[in-house]
Amino acid sequence: MGKGKNLKAALQSQQSRLKAKEKLSHAAQVAEQRSHRNAKQQYSKGASVNPPSNNLNKGKGKVTPVPQPRRTTIPFCSTHTILLIGEGNFSFARALLRDPPAELRDLPPRNLTATAYDTENECYEKYEDAREIVAYLRQRGAQVLFGIDATKLEKTAPLKGKRWDRIVWNFPHAGKGITDQDRNILSNQVLILGFLRTAAKVLSLGPIPSFTTTRKRKKNDDDDDEDEAEDEPIPVETEEGEQFKFITPKEVVKTRGTVLITLRNVVPYTLWDVPRLAKKPPSPTTGSTPPNPRYTLLRSFGFNRSVYKGYEHRMTKGTRAHGTGKTGEGGEDRTWEFCLQDGQSE
Repeated sequence: MGKGKNLKAALQSQQSRLKAKEKLSHAAQVAEQRSHRNAKQQYSKGASVNPPSNNLNKGKGKVTPVPQPRRTTIPFCSTHTILLIGEGNFSFARALLRDPPAELRDLPPRNLTATAYDTENECYEKYEDAREIVAYLRQRGAQVLFGIDATKLEKTAPLKGKRWDRIVWNFPHAGKGITDQDRNILSNQVLILGFLRTAAKVLSLGPIPSFTTTRKRKKNDDDDDEDEAEDEPIPVETEEGEQFKFITPKEVVKTRGTVLITLRNVVPYTLWDVPRLAKKPPSPTTGSTPPNPRYTLLRSFGFNRSVYKGYEHRMTKGTRAHGTGKTGEGGEDRTWEFCLQDGQSE
């Protein structure tokens, strides 16, 4: 019992720190909005003859370049083996095969395994479009599995002995219907810890995926033209705002598998503190439970649902719960991508 209380106390202390940060962030946002309102009111009263311009610098004729929209990050390529967890109505799996992003147009359907926690009958009762989607996936040659516990992947017969390049869980949720926010957060943190523990046993082995800074390599006069044909970098940004580019090699190098968890980047999901659970997991609750492996956060990026055509996130309770069964208004969808630290593979 002592260890169980220690885990609960550690997670609750973590929640308290995050709530304090959220309050400070909210106060700063309110202050900034108030400042903008005051500036607009002064301008409307004639405080300024000309509207302020964001495009002109103090020097004559200088124009500040308009920032270009960031490229949507697609964390897959056509050679990857992909395991999808908690698929709901399986519309994300379908989006990876039917009219997918360019990076996945050559993905063999056999490389895709899509799973759900529900039984097949439960899935069809919850999501009216699931039966048709599952039939499509199976007809294409993808593997569809039901009754898969996301905390016991390595113990599941169809998954035993296999490893994946990408393990994806979009919008995980324990679905216990707990109304108390602190207890609800705790139940989902325990779920995420269990998932990260089992995922470590089915991730592909290899070197950590490489990152490089955005600085361009200077070309020397002695360089041949062929030396300039480097791997195309994909710009990404860390949580601290530091710019990096993720390298996609032209010659495919088998790198360490990664876990991708997508959540709404708003309360209460930010209070789960998934990055911390992955990087610095608390001690296990019982002596029989091994310590959680430690992960490295490779990158985080906005999750653009519109890129995955036909994908609609569904609630754990199904289509009939609370009307449409969709989540989604307000906030940003964000994906965190992790790989195991050195020495953590099994």
